[in-house]
Amino acid sequence: MLEKIKNGLVVSCQALADEPLHSPFVMSKMALAAEMGGAAGIRSNSAEDIEAIKAVVDLPLIGLIKRDYPDSNVYITPTEQEVSELLATKAEIIALDGTERTRPGGADLKQLVERIHQAGRLAMADIATFQDGVRAEEMGFDLVGTTLAGYTENTKEQTGPAFQLVEKLSQHLRIPVICEGHIETPEEVEKAYQSGAYSVVVGSAITRPQLLTKKFVQALPKNQ
Repeated sequence: MLEKIKNGLVVSCQALADEPLHSPFVMSKMALAAEMGGAAGIRSNSAEDIEAIKAVVDLPLIGLIKRDYPDSNVYITPTEQEVSELLATKAEIIALDGTERTRPGGADLKQLVERIHQAGRLAMADIATFQDGVRAEEMGFDLVGTTLAGYTENTKEQTGPAFQLVEKLSQHLRIPVICEGHIETPEEVEKAYQSGAYSVVVGSAITRPQLLTKKFVQALPKNQ
């Protein structure tokens, strides 16, 4: 699976409950469009979306479940419950929050990784810092992604793609480093690879048309 996404583009096909494209059927068509465009892999949220996508697309899939819990800020595959739901799908790679933040109910991250490996799947750590990446490799993760850089309290100053983090991690870690987060242009994809990325994930810039429309609207004369 890792060889299949190497030097390729992984398209994140996600729409949350409050978004207009929220639907397993729509996400399956979005993933199919990504495949037709040359995507090497798909990243998807929820068991329902994953199954719908896997029914029509033959690409490696990074699966996750976003779920809020009152006692933690971790919401990307936070507990064993979400891992179990994902293992019931055909997702080859399971993504989890790999930061040092406390998980709901004090769930043990290393045990979640072991559970994924026991099921014959790969585990991806969505991280925010260099320390997160080092820790993830030590825990046995198969790959790391800069998904959460800019989305945690200690990285909120990060407003664009985490190219420097990708470069530092790729020079230090033995496992693949995926550049994900804030990528909006093909030029930034090129820069991610120049920084040492193993693969690149792009989401909103491709699959959230409401955000794309907003950019064009902001360019109208009345908004200048």
